[in-house]
Amino acid sequence: MSHNPGIPLDLGWIDSVRVNASLVNERAAALPSSRVIRGRDRIPWLLRAVNCIDLTTLSGDDTPSNVSRLANKAIHPLHKTITDLLDDEEKEVTVAAVCVYPARVEDVAKTLNRYSKRVPIAAVATGFPTGQYSLKSRLEEIRFAVDAGATEIDIVINRTLALRHEWESLYEEVVAMKAACGPKVHMKSILAVGELGTYAHVYQCSLICMMAGSDFIKTSTGKESVNAILPVGIVMARAIRDYHRKTGFIVGFKPAGGIRTSMDALNWLILMKEELGNDWLSNKLFRIGASGLLGDIEKTLFHMLKGYTPDVRDTGF
Repeated sequence: MSHNPGIPLDLGWIDSVRVNASLVNERAAALPSSRVIRGRDRIPWLLRAVNCIDLTTLSGDDTPSNVSRLANKAIHPLHKTITDLLDDEEKEVTVAAVCVYPARVEDVAKTLNRYSKRVPIAAVATGFPTGQYSLKSRLEEIRFAVDAGATEIDIVINRTLALRHEWESLYEEVVAMKAACGPKVHMKSILAVGELGTYAHVYQCSLICMMAGSDFIKTSTGKESVNAILPVGIVMARAIRDYHRKTGFIVGFKPAGGIRTSMDALNWLILMKEELGNDWLSNKLFRIGASGLLGDIEKTLFHMLKGYTPDVRDTGF
């Protein structure tokens, strides 16, 4: 994963943003049929999706034991029944990262330290999911998570600033958050697109977060009524593309919230390939935030490899 150093705030660029919502929606509707992946050709694509998952638990009842189980699953995401039927180079697949609250980072680290494989630890921070806390407390939460062992921080932007078009203040907050992460930690900025109102706001906030040094931009907390949807993905992907063309800096993308099925994952991979290119088909530049997606991918792979639907009595699913 490459670091984005950011650029000075360009208000002229921000104020010039216009988004044709009708064209975005038309493009999103046509996208799934633009590249049809059939039969066993889906296997490598689904394995790629597994490798891009930020395996997530963000519940109020998270405990050390269930977080430890999640970390173990991150190292061995696919059931042995599946891996036994894969090629040798495919058997070693892991997820991209484990994503938890700051208080659970140490639990993940203790579990992952038992393995030779390395899986990054991501922590949500800055008053997730609302961001409605003082900047001082939000920055301190970042430092706490990093000290606990987080190597990636998923911040949430202040949507109030975005809706009021207080772009300088929003930029300065994200710059401060990037500084709090330190030079070795990657930062993903969550826009909470379901609370931004318009595609233009989504594009503007994407640009501001990238200008402020975000290494990834992320759709949602998963707690809003509207989360990761393809039209928003197109808007954010084009902001990434425009930023790259203008600055030369590369930024990753993470959809999160509501991505539950194998077909959902394939559609997001297709969007990345069509809008940004093959470089965004690896977990260095593409992540999927999900908790239930992995189970559906396992069932799909099992059915494709074995020819029938998995049965809990003989597979352990």
